[in-house]
Amino acid sequence: MWDAMSGSVRLARRGVCAVGVALGVGAATVGGQESVMHHEHAASNGADTAFARMQSRGAHVMGVDQYTSTHHFVDLPDGGRIELQRDPHDTAGVAMIRQHLHHIARAFKAGDFADPMLVHLQEVPGTTTMAAKRDVISYSVTDLPGGGAVRIATRDTAALRAVRTFLAFQRREHRAN
Repeated sequence: MWDAMSGSVRLARRGVCAVGVALGVGAATVGGQESVMHHEHAASNGADTAFARMQSRGAHVMGVDQYTSTHHFVDLPDGGRIELQRDPHDTAGVAMIRQHLHHIARAFKAGDFADPMLVHLQEVPGTTTMAAKRDVISYSVTDLPGGGAVRIATRDTAALRAVRTFLAFQRREHRAN
């Protein structure tokens, strides 16, 4: 939830509480362990500040380091696929990804696009139509060796345009293919 008075994002879901993420530095409690996310890692990799902040918010929302995970946003004839993977030997990270993807599929099916909004600090293009057309869009999760994928499918022309708009935005923002 965005707190306009403090200029921060508060995320209280699935045991995660983040305050000050919008500033690019936030404290998080995940599974009872407290950690502090900074952007020195991002800066050392040459990432710009806005991208580093988005990566940090993504880590809070998804539960895994975005710099050690790989996103793919794939257009398909009847929709698309969101893939998120990391080193398959990181079993805890892979489990977090799978949990997140199942959560996303359920939330999107219900017309809830709060997670992408928290990551990007804006309404993500396509999500208004995807929410309105939720009854004609299906979401299914498949496990992959290092994580998983959410398959998005529809036969509705307006919903398909919205899904492609959503995926294009995600590809651009996450610098993914």
